[in-house]
Amino acid sequence: MQAAAELTLDAVSCRYGEVMAVDDVSLTVPSGTYVVLLGPSGSGKTTLLSMLGGFTTPTLGRVLIGGQDVTHVPPAQRPTATVFQDYALFPHLDVAGNVGFGLSVRGVPAAQIAQRVSAALDRVGLSGYGSRAISAASGGQRQRIALARALVTEPSLLLLDEPLGALDLSLRRQMQDELRRLQRAEGRSFVHVTHDQEEAMAIADLMVIMNRGRIEDMGPPTRLYERPRTRFAAQFLGESSIIEGRVSSAEAGWLQIDTPCGRLALMGNRTPGDAVSLAVRPEALRVGFATQGEQSLGRLRVEHSVYQGSFLRVAGHTTTGVRLLAKLPPQPLPAGDDVEGIAVSVRADGLVLLED
Repeated sequence: MQAAAELTLDAVSCRYGEVMAVDDVSLTVPSGTYVVLLGPSGSGKTTLLSMLGGFTTPTLGRVLIGGQDVTHVPPAQRPTATVFQDYALFPHLDVAGNVGFGLSVRGVPAAQIAQRVSAALDRVGLSGYGSRAISAASGGQRQRIALARALVTEPSLLLLDEPLGALDLSLRRQMQDELRRLQRAEGRSFVHVTHDQEEAMAIADLMVIMNRGRIEDMGPPTRLYERPRTRFAAQFLGESSIIEGRVSSAEAGWLQIDTPCGRLALMGNRTPGDAVSLAVRPEALRVGFATQGEQSLGRLRVEHSVYQGSFLRVAGHTTTGVRLLAKLPPQPLPAGDDVEGIAVSVRADGLVLLED
């Protein structure tokens, strides 16, 4: 078994004609890490994965795996394996033939192939499925077969290109758990591309949010959700309300910020007169007048509320025109005057000072 290897992207860029698909990206992934590349269509995440696998050559920069420069090394000679979005299974081969295909191409003896294929199928929970036809496999089984085919080559780095996109919601969640379990058991580095935010949060050790070919923000899921650095990250990962303001004073690291919701205080490094943007997650809002540890945002005119089981999703505008989104306990809202609205407050630590 090959050891998990550290991955380094050193100022990589990739241009297709006039389009810069990846623009000066640098990233280091420790060995044994489950990293998820997250972003909208066209953000560069799939191109980045393709460069890791050797299917695309960077226009500029280097790709290093385990300290070795593999920028111009072809896919078959890299310590990587890729699980494609459509799984790319061969319909004319049975399950064992699909899983062992890469080994046969490399000239591994048949007896060793059979042993390694059996072990790989056992690792993905498909022991005894080797003689079955691909056409008889369900969506979840095909995903596991593709995983076994990738793992049987003992890669240092496993690359997954939206592998759960074709599955229904229930099976997708089940396979998220399976992927995470498998990655921990294998101790390998996984790099997983998705546009599904919930999927990324469920499986990642390290999340990398991409936008227009660049890394917008990166870090553990908890930090990215609770303390996003940029407006894009705050609004792409989950939902946020954005409050604009201007710093009125800055003393000992504390900022006083004048906003349409009133004067708000938080820690930060800005100077008086700076225009700033604050993000507020919907879970940080509460209906009612501010108590200790909270700050008032004025009054909210509720425009709609939707019951969603564990919470009530409430949206509206303050009387000063700021749009707010809240996730509140699933109980009736207090009565509020249509003109004055209902009082709304935010946890003191629920205000996030954005970098842009």
